[in-house]
Amino acid sequence: MPNYMLLLYDDPSIWKTMSPEEIQKIFEKYFAWREKLRNQRILVGSAKLADEPGKVIRGKDKMRVTDGPYSETKEVLGGYFTIEAPNYEVAVEQCRDCPHLEYGGTIEVREVEKLPEVRA
Repeated sequence: MPNYMLLLYDDPSIWKTMSPEEIQKIFEKYFAWREKLRNQRILVGSAKLADEPGKVIRGKDKMRVTDGPYSETKEVLGGYFTIEAPNYEVAVEQCRDCPHLEYGGTIEVREVEKLPEVRA
């Protein structure tokens, strides 16, 4: 069965307006949603990314490293889930009750392409 990455984007400034108690309640919703996926035996993995923009590497002949993904965008990739699903429709349907949507976030669903194994 194919794997699908659910890439969670949001505006990190929203979190700065919330109290620690509010953030904890939201995280509990994410934990419960992850547990639901685990109980359905479709969760492959998940992680929250650090609250900083990271680095972007570009260049063919000369590598260039810059801060953050794009300075002009408000949404950043904040975390991901990887699930098993037979097709895009089912993968998208699994996102219907993800708490990320409840708080104005965006979920990008992408199929993970299986590459042939390289033998050494």
